[in-house]
Amino acid sequence: MLIAADKFKGSLTAVEVAERVTAGLRRAVPGLDVDSLPVADGGDGTVDAAVAAGFERREVRVAGPLGQEVTAAFALRGDTAVVEMAEASGLQRLPAGVFAPLTASTYGSGELLVAALDAGARTIVFGVGGSATTDGGAGMLSALGARFLDAEGEPLAPGGGGLADLASADLTELDARLASVEFVLASDVDNPLTGPKGAPAVYGPQKGASPDDVQALDAALAHYAKVLERAIGAKAAEYAASPGAGAAGGIGYGALLLGARFRPGIEVMLEVLGFGPALEKATLVITGEGSLDEQTLHGKAPAGVAAAARAQGKEVIAVCGRLALPPEALGRAGIRRAYPLTDAEPDVAKCIAEAGPILERVAEGIARDFLT
Repeated sequence: MLIAADKFKGSLTAVEVAERVTAGLRRAVPGLDVDSLPVADGGDGTVDAAVAAGFERREVRVAGPLGQEVTAAFALRGDTAVVEMAEASGLQRLPAGVFAPLTASTYGSGELLVAALDAGARTIVFGVGGSATTDGGAGMLSALGARFLDAEGEPLAPGGGGLADLASADLTELDARLASVEFVLASDVDNPLTGPKGAPAVYGPQKGASPDDVQALDAALAHYAKVLERAIGAKAAEYAASPGAGAAGGIGYGALLLGARFRPGIEVMLEVLGFGPALEKATLVITGEGSLDEQTLHGKAPAGVAAAARAQGKEVIAVCGRLALPPEALGRAGIRRAYPLTDAEPDVAKCIAEAGPILERVAEGIARDFLT
């Protein structure tokens, strides 16, 4: 038995999901052999999943999205680092109820990358998602040595809104160590930087952007890409249109400018976490996340786990807080059956508040259905 589930956002971490499912299974089948491999798709929780898989947690003080100092973590094993942009620049780093769509910066994410380089990383898996920012990675690039100046030769104000005043960009002083590092951009979204499917239009509203803000940010990011095209050539425009450029408020674009290779986040993380060897030993795989819905089918962790398990002929079932997929969609994704908490407790508020004990009860039901 292998448990390879993501977090239930707002209720349980991926580690806690694995612990609760294990407890429920063993209540029904004492002594059951259970392996757990908490997973993530590159968004928030990615560092925690790496630490649970044996990476060392490293903490560093960096700038949060509003410039305030925060303690952020990355994960290190040997010369491989897993860096999660949300640790420095995520929505969870904003005060409750506060959004800053025009001014939030990714500078701290750049500082996290510097810390990983300082720690000797030769491979960096850069998980992006859950961002508070829409600055096209300009803050991150600044922390790594880039210079972005206005018409007066002054540094730009932080955030995507300030990019409207960009007059010149200089990337010649970027940290030289980046040239010798394998840099992987791990994300579950493939949006371009701008346009109707770009970062501001699709994800800006989640970060508090009004329709006017979305329009301003889209124009500012398009201008940013134009100025970069003058500075480094046609590849700046190519990257802006590339899949993944719009990830996490456009930090994907900044990563592509640094030479990163874009890959689906769950695919990368399963490799890094050692899912293959764990899967070989398993007869049944339990995956899951807080909400199994249409988004799940587009690069989220349960779909990635199910696809990898199905390729090895292993049966997969899922646990979730909420189920919004019909059986046929689950079947196409390689999931035989899903067990939502709402089947055990119809009160959604109670499911969120008491997710752990309810998940244990659900896991007992799984054991009765599949193991006894």
